[in-house]
Amino acid sequence: MNAARRFGCPAILLAALALGACSREPPQALGTLEYDRITLPAPAAERIVAMDVREGQAVQAGQPLLRLDPAHTQAELAAARSQAQQQRELLAELQAGPRAEDIAQARANVAAAQAQAREAQAYYRRLLPLQGKSYVAAADLDRARAASGNAQGQLRAAQAALDELLHGTRPEQIAQARAGVAAADAQVAAQQVLLGKLDIVAPRAGRVDSLPYKLGDQAPVGAPVAILLAGDAPYARIYVPEQQRALVRVGDAIEVYVAGRDKPYAGHVRMIRSEPSFTPYYALIGEDAARLSYLAEIALGDGAAGLPAGLPVRVEFQQATR
Repeated sequence: MNAARRFGCPAILLAALALGACSREPPQALGTLEYDRITLPAPAAERIVAMDVREGQAVQAGQPLLRLDPAHTQAELAAARSQAQQQRELLAELQAGPRAEDIAQARANVAAAQAQAREAQAYYRRLLPLQGKSYVAAADLDRARAASGNAQGQLRAAQAALDELLHGTRPEQIAQARAGVAAADAQVAAQQVLLGKLDIVAPRAGRVDSLPYKLGDQAPVGAPVAILLAGDAPYARIYVPEQQRALVRVGDAIEVYVAGRDKPYAGHVRMIRSEPSFTPYYALIGEDAARLSYLAEIALGDGAAGLPAGLPVRVEFQQATR
């Protein structure tokens, strides 16, 4: 009797422990259903003049969503085109070189400067012999010498201007003009791209999740004017606990339990982050180290199509490893 008591209690304890081990739930990870979220920003601070969709509507790739007022951008495009045309005309002028009329005018200026130089030089030479006989004042002689030198300088300047026209346009000037044309054309292209962006279209097939601004509103540059949820089916975004990280690999088949659904959905791990995330105020020592988690994404099949975003999900790693 005493022996039965002595050995019966440990037997009951072992049975209870075994029962508890059998009823223990497998390791789990929690998360939510998500879609690829596409945010379409306003390319310019313009009024919304047309809205072609409503929130919750399914759209196809390339389908118009809304349109911003193009008047200001069209004016900027016209100004850029005029500037580009001006730069092209300047380049053509430099490539054509000086006109024959300009060369003839420069030669006439040289001839006039030569005549003035000869006259000033001759007058100075006539006064020079009279210097020693005191027939001419020193100031008059100095003025004649200065006039002769000034005439010679004007002659050299006129000759240099003629030589510049005869040599034609410098290659560096043509290169600068070509660079100006390229810059002006690039500005035209940029304005054309901006004008095209004012017609905001869906980059992918999906569903309109939100339209933050209404018809007539003017959103600032970069503000989201349309938000889409793209993809035929959602994916599960879960947070894998640190203890289960070694059990999860990209490509693993896994079953996802969605809140409100009895049967799990088949999926596979398509991504798992290499760096853990954690709440910053946790002191990551001792048991708190278990609070580390790794963000992972589970791709679901077509059977999950139509499920709304935000539903809670869970996965059991024991099933994933089997």
